[in-house]
Amino acid sequence: MLRFVESALLPFQRVMSVAPAVWNSMEWRQHAACTDVDVNLFFPIGVTGPAVEQIAKAKAVCRGCSARECCLEFALVTHQDYGVWGGATEDERRIMRRQRRAAARAAKLLAG
Repeated sequence: MLRFVESALLPFQRVMSVAPAVWNSMEWRQHAACTDVDVNLFFPIGVTGPAVEQIAKAKAVCRGCSARECCLEFALVTHQDYGVWGGATEDERRIMRRQRRAAARAAKLLAG
C-alpha cells in the first residue's frame, strides 16, 4: 500500500509527495504502466516539433499508471534531468524542485 504525505509545492493545487520509504524501495517499478512500452518514448529529443507529440504520448501512459506518484517523486529526489517521469517533463520537474526549495525556505523562516 502506498503512503502519501502532503507537500506544499503549489499554493493553488494539492500536491502529494510519496514517502521516501515507498519510492526508495523501487517496488513501484513492478507496477509501472511503462514496463511494456519502448523506453525511448519517455526520452524525446527536444521539446518542439515531433517531440511534442511524443511527450503527449508518454504523459498519456503515465496518466493511467498506478505508480505515477512514486515515479515522479523518485525523479524529483534523484534529480533525473532527462525524460518524462511520473507524467512530468524535465522543465516541469525543474519548476517543482524550485517550488519545493522555496516552500522549505518559507517553512524554515516561519519556524524561526
